[in-house]
Amino acid sequence: MFRLVRDRQGAALAPQGSVVCIGAFDGVHCGHRALLNRVRERAARLGAAAVAVSFEPIPREYFARSSPVSRLDDVRGKIRQIAGLGLDMLMLLRFNAGMASMQAGEFVEQVLVQRLAAREVWVGADFRFGHNRQGDVAFLREMGGRHGFATEVFPEFTLGGQAVRSSVIREMLARGDFMGARHLLGRPFKIGGHVVRGRQLGRKLGYPTANIRLGRRTSPVNGILAVRVHGVAEHSMAAVASLGARPTVAGVEPLLEAHLFDFDGDLYGRRIDVEFVAKLRDEEKFDSLESMVEQIGRDAEQARALLAPSNPVFQPDFADDRGRVRSSGASA
Repeated sequence: MFRLVRDRQGAALAPQGSVVCIGAFDGVHCGHRALLNRVRERAARLGAAAVAVSFEPIPREYFARSSPVSRLDDVRGKIRQIAGLGLDMLMLLRFNAGMASMQAGEFVEQVLVQRLAAREVWVGADFRFGHNRQGDVAFLREMGGRHGFATEVFPEFTLGGQAVRSSVIREMLARGDFMGARHLLGRPFKIGGHVVRGRQLGRKLGYPTANIRLGRRTSPVNGILAVRVHGVAEHSMAAVASLGARPTVAGVEPLLEAHLFDFDGDLYGRRIDVEFVAKLRDEEKFDSLESMVEQIGRDAEQARALLAPSNPVFQPDFADDRGRVRSSGASA
């Protein structure tokens, strides 16, 4: 049974010992999954618990609080992805002032030794930890020699010669390369949430929208997009969406607004997932609501055409072996 643990102090969690991997795991992409699968396999061979150790907020998010950091997934998605890989435990530590000031040796002794009875610890080659990032692989191996665990370095994971990193995927999403990002993620990029009431402006303008607040999350995606919405019907529904601050109507908080084609119903309170398929354009400020509505009409028409069954390029699961769209003429 999968177990979620939030505290770094307390009784031993793995009396039989554990095989541990440590990382931010933002997006739980193909490289992360390869590492997590390796840990699960090693744990099964050793008769130990398979454990992932991660942090929320992720460290770079904590240290950049004055400037928003984009994320590939929220904490709920990270937990769901890791749990689905068959690990025994996710230790999701609260990254706060106490964690930021924790010495590297203290982390090893308190978390890896006392709490997890680690037998193997798997990290990336550039792994750094502890106050001022003082701990590295060499330090981890030195501590392992003292406490009886092995330190293993997982090599950088590549697909078709492309290094699979969260930063690379965020860059792909920012420039609208959703098929490339999907290839490295191993799944489509989505943002999910519960539909909330907005100002009802879209309905008044003839384009009612299902609205999702991003809360503290910063998305790597923005602009006007062709999307598919999951969670409304048995199949996904084509839609056109806006993700941003809505400058024409003096929006404040970033909002994801999706207008579902050929749908008229009440979605308030329902959880939906919005899958990004193609970027149509950047956000812009219009001189009037009339000119904005005219452009929305053009956006909706373009999104319909891209997502239509007659257009094979943007149908689900249609990609070449590099995960990119086959027809450059249909690129967003």
